[in-house]
Amino acid sequence: MVLESIVSSFVLVAASEMGDKTQLLAFSLASRFRRPWVVLAGIFVATVANHALASTVGAWVSSHVPARIMALILGVLFIGFGLWTLKPDTLDDEGEKASRFGPFLTTVVLFFLAEMGDKTQFATMAVAARYQMPVAVTLGTTAGMMVSDGLAVFLGEKLAGRVQMSWVRWVAAALFFIFGAVSLWTAWRAS
Repeated sequence: MVLESIVSSFVLVAASEMGDKTQLLAFSLASRFRRPWVVLAGIFVATVANHALASTVGAWVSSHVPARIMALILGVLFIGFGLWTLKPDTLDDEGEKASRFGPFLTTVVLFFLAEMGDKTQFATMAVAARYQMPVAVTLGTTAGMMVSDGLAVFLGEKLAGRVQMSWVRWVAAALFFIFGAVSLWTAWRAS
């Protein structure tokens, strides 16, 4: 069950992060500062903090809501995330003021704030609610974010021309739809 929660959260977040505003932010910060390892370290710190908070909240909520209702809520949320994933993100230029703090602190602050209310943060909450394993989910989602955002930091310009983001969004949305269908099936079976 632990390995399943790590792998599921990794795959879900890695796929849904492709083309997400935080991946665009990672690419933008790496391009601006030209210090990819420092930017990646900032992404790591912000992601661990944000996803640890999100997975703790998700696990707490699921322990206080009956299993059948939680499965129904998660099913609807995952399908909603799938639909949200199909809408391309844009990056608002909010980072100009914060760059005076250096690449690491700028990345930590901007990335943490950009993740607040983002679909990957909500997905982290939902997966943690499903598995009730906040540490394992945080490990999986953080690894997924690091892979996706690492690609943006190190290979962004090269990949942008070769990978059609619409296909990536459809694959990520399909994953959310599958998770949603499984949760809805679980809720229906429990009734």
